[in-house]
Amino acid sequence: MSKETESDPVVVGRIIGDVLDPFVRTISLRVTYGSREVSNGCEFKPSSVVNQPRVEIGGTDMRTFYTLIMVDPDAPSPSRPTLREYLHWLVVDIPATTGASFGQEIMCYENPQPVFGIHRFAFVLFQQLGRQTVYAPNWRHNFNTRDYASVYNLGLPVAALYFNCQRENGSGGRRPPQISIVR
Repeated sequence: MSKETESDPVVVGRIIGDVLDPFVRTISLRVTYGSREVSNGCEFKPSSVVNQPRVEIGGTDMRTFYTLIMVDPDAPSPSRPTLREYLHWLVVDIPATTGASFGQEIMCYENPQPVFGIHRFAFVLFQQLGRQTVYAPNWRHNFNTRDYASVYNLGLPVAALYFNCQRENGSGGRRPPQISIVR
């Protein structure tokens, strides 16, 4: 592994490995919740990600279409991810140079609500072979991004981003015991 690869946030955050195989970014992907842009490894609270984000996709030719997948590889708990990967959102047929709102949402956005630990939420972008060539899966839990990409001949991703999220009052671990003083 090169030094550049070792410092890549999607490698450090284990998105490469747990969700994706190594790939080379070829398209820009910008995701924002309200006025805050997602950068790899940043943290959002559940109250900040209730509504689906604004997603902007680069590219040069509007005749090229993309699939956007959002998954949680840590569901229901990072220490026991038995539902890995949980599919939170799936949008297909997104024309280059536009955003997710120009595509077809085939699995509606389900906002992150982690209960245990710190969860990673990954946005993965694939280039499609053509329009109307990708369809909805029948389930959300135990979704597999690699398998899904293989079934629809999506190849390797062209971009990916992720953020961390934990419950609103969470600190990543157990809550400290409450001490009461009796007078």
